[in-house]
Amino acid sequence: MSWPVGIHVDEQAPDFTLKDGLGEDWRLADRRGQVVVLLFYPGDETPICTRQLCSVRDRWTDYVATGAEIVGISTDTVESHHKFSENHQLPMTLLSDPYEKVTKLYGVRSWLRHRSARAVIVIDANGVIRYRKVEPLSLFRPKDNQVIEAIRMAQSDGASVGAGRSVLL
Repeated sequence: MSWPVGIHVDEQAPDFTLKDGLGEDWRLADRRGQVVVLLFYPGDETPICTRQLCSVRDRWTDYVATGAEIVGISTDTVESHHKFSENHQLPMTLLSDPYEKVTKLYGVRSWLRHRSARAVIVIDANGVIRYRKVEPLSLFRPKDNQVIEAIRMAQSDGASVGAGRSVLL
């Protein structure tokens, strides 16, 4: 299997539209002006993924305090996301990527067939990737403190860009 590199830090985040757990369209471009965190994970109701997203749920106040929009993405179906979210009372939006379009676009494929790797992508308010960490083996979940720190860095980077710092896109 070849591992696509995907996007890089300091590049413009590719736009995409996916269905959320209610079957509604969610489009990245509609979030321009705010920091967005894409939490890719291999699958609903799996042990590590459940612990990961429940940890985000348990630290939700800290995530909300950053002002960023946090979304989970996996290749599971809309129906699976809806049940998973209800079962664990997850506050974040879960997006369905059943054809791996966004998973491939962002270069976050897992070694498991038809699955996303565990990955964190933080996009600043200008649509620029500010943080990217991919775990193709997906054995370890991201640490909430590191994700929250990456969000804060994206906010300050985005403010610097808006204040006139030049960035190659």
